[in-house]
Amino acid sequence: MQAMVRGNRRAFLMGAGGLGLAALGGCATTGAAPMPLTGAKPRFRPVPPLAAVDARPERIMNITVCLRPFRAAGPRLDAETVGDKLVVHNYGHGGSGWSLSWGSAREVVPKALATGARDIAVIGCGALGLAAAITAQRMGANVTIYAKERMPEVRSSRATGIWSPDSRIAQESAVSPDFPALWERMTRTSFRMYQSYLGLPGSPVEWVDRYLIYDAPPPPRADPVGFAHYGSRVRDLTPPSEALPPESHPFAAPIVRRLSLPMFNIAEYGRVLMAEFQMAGGRIETMEFHTPADLARLKQKAVIDCTGYGARALWKDESVVPVRGQIAWLIPQPEVNYGVVYDNVTMLARRDGIVIQQTGRDEGWGYNDPNETPDRAEAETALAAIARAYRTAV
Repeated sequence: MQAMVRGNRRAFLMGAGGLGLAALGGCATTGAAPMPLTGAKPRFRPVPPLAAVDARPERIMNITVCLRPFRAAGPRLDAETVGDKLVVHNYGHGGSGWSLSWGSAREVVPKALATGARDIAVIGCGALGLAAAITAQRMGANVTIYAKERMPEVRSSRATGIWSPDSRIAQESAVSPDFPALWERMTRTSFRMYQSYLGLPGSPVEWVDRYLIYDAPPPPRADPVGFAHYGSRVRDLTPPSEALPPESHPFAAPIVRRLSLPMFNIAEYGRVLMAEFQMAGGRIETMEFHTPADLARLKQKAVIDCTGYGARALWKDESVVPVRGQIAWLIPQPEVNYGVVYDNVTMLARRDGIVIQQTGRDEGWGYNDPNETPDRAEAETALAAIARAYRTAV
């Protein structure tokens, strides 16, 4: 497939919330030079003191790889009958599983409850499974989660943790005409729900600033897959990015923009969801499913399938394509509480570790790559890029 250049997305990132940028970092933002400081009141929010990330390789405490379950047509949210079960599917969200989990749950749970059943099974204990289970409880159902693994072993726990509702969500040429509106509905529902988790002990959800750093005006980012980007539909949810003068920040590059986005501290947020589910009477049973016939073991007649990338094998669904993403985890630095995108690398400082991720030269990075083996050389290359982002080396 020939490379596609997404100029309209570039224009959106220059002046709006930049949802697509939040997903994997390294996207084009602006070709304009920063506004110099003058004696007048600055037209930007003052930058707080920013401690530099200690990006020495010896501070790596873990390297994880996650395969994001991409479907060209978007997430599978339909229902089918398997034996005596109604199975409502809820998988294939690419890199947007955490971000869309609540909105996706609001789409699939009513389909399961429409049978009249009030005893619901959820398969999978990741981002989508927990959100669907809690949503079903709030609608009056008794819920049991069946899963091989649970937090923090599930693939969802290896995610970056940034608000990214249109990351690897679909292929623009393959979606149905009504999908963009469905995506917007799920995005707005999820965003409202996440605001209810702000300010809780442990900060499971919080807003963070991200600094987009460029040595020169970048060219439009090539997209060989043709991923769909819908951030312009919800630009009212997050503030626009803003150019920063060189004197206002500690970064070495001449072009710096800042945007603010929600972030999930996944270790704490996962514990909050698990506790919420169990306090409402939910049960979790360890069970592995190899074929659809294995669903016969469940007593429930209504099943919500939240198996993520595992759906490819369980349902023989070849439409699920892996998109590889590797994270190098650095020891937390409490004084670092922001994110950086520089030289095709993204950094996000969470309470449970500093996330460093290589995002590649184009949007096809990691596409159809099922390799889950950690690559130490890739991790150290990404760390070196973050170290170069600052004026003074740590």
